[in-house]
Amino acid sequence: METLWFIILSCMLTIYIVMDGFDFGAGIIHLFVAKGDKEKKLVLRSIGPFWDGNEVWLIAGGGVLFFAFPLLYAVSFSGFYLALILVLWLFILRGISLELRNHLNNEMWKGFFDVVFGIASLLLALFFGAALGNVVRGVNLGGVVNGVSQFEPTYFFTPLWTDFLPGEDPGVLDWFTVIMGFIGVLTLAIHGGNWIILKSSDPIHERIRQFIKFAWVALVAFVVVSIISIAFIRASIFDNYLSNKFLFIIPLIGFVALLSIPLFIRRKDEFKPFLASTVFIVTMLVSTAIGLYPTLLPSANGVNEDISIHNSANTAYGFSVAIKWWIIAIILAIGYFIYTHRTFKGKISQDESIYEEH
Repeated sequence: METLWFIILSCMLTIYIVMDGFDFGAGIIHLFVAKGDKEKKLVLRSIGPFWDGNEVWLIAGGGVLFFAFPLLYAVSFSGFYLALILVLWLFILRGISLELRNHLNNEMWKGFFDVVFGIASLLLALFFGAALGNVVRGVNLGGVVNGVSQFEPTYFFTPLWTDFLPGEDPGVLDWFTVIMGFIGVLTLAIHGGNWIILKSSDPIHERIRQFIKFAWVALVAFVVVSIISIAFIRASIFDNYLSNKFLFIIPLIGFVALLSIPLFIRRKDEFKPFLASTVFIVTMLVSTAIGLYPTLLPSANGVNEDISIHNSANTAYGFSVAIKWWIIAIILAIGYFIYTHRTFKGKISQDESIYEEH
């Protein structure tokens, strides 16, 4: 049962990153590529009907975490308290900027909220990439100092940064998690750019394609560096792959999808680049989950054991209640997703309020 819920949790978080990821990416495009009020409105309208609904998947993922692995839920929200508060404020600022931007027809007013939206989107992508880096690297469970736990072995507190070096007491940000943060920014910027091309008809497409080409080169470089870094920081992440070499097909599919993006961009395809960036995100996250299994949060010290699906799982009764509510919730979420995307299918027309089918 623990393995099933590990799969469900991984799927929920992956869906969230794919769905809300193009919103973050659109914000980055909005900040660096879109010029003038017309183009900025185009970017905002491409995500307008979807961005708030996409965040439902984050709430759903948090609900699954609470239902299935309550210990991990409890210690993570206390241990990453500072980082989570920053993420919460970034979500608030991003939502406020989207809702208030057009309340006044004033260039300074619009410009301020445009910057807030872009920076909040970029920092959210950075923090989510860094969060993945923290899960791979591990945290100082038990607050070990000089080989002695300062509190319970499952609890921890992670400062925003220490000396930027992974070790017994790392911060949320160090050189490895910053690398993962850059990968998050570049990946979601490409994903968001592909979404805008898919959903709109505008001369901004060519500049977005040029931006994607540049970002893709940087992304490939950072991905190679991250793989080498993981081999030094947590080589055990490759154990599951070495014991079952068939699993290597998943990261291989992701690598092929990543390499295909510039090919599709040169051909000026619209759907295939978005599909390729989606496949890359999915396979990257699934590959990480496979490498970590059955660990949920590794220990960065050699004193306390990792938090795994076994020592943090709910009771059998808790799982039986959780599966019933999860089925109801997932049906509602999928239904809303289908309704929204069917209602707003097609490309944004030149009329600022109309979607036209293609």
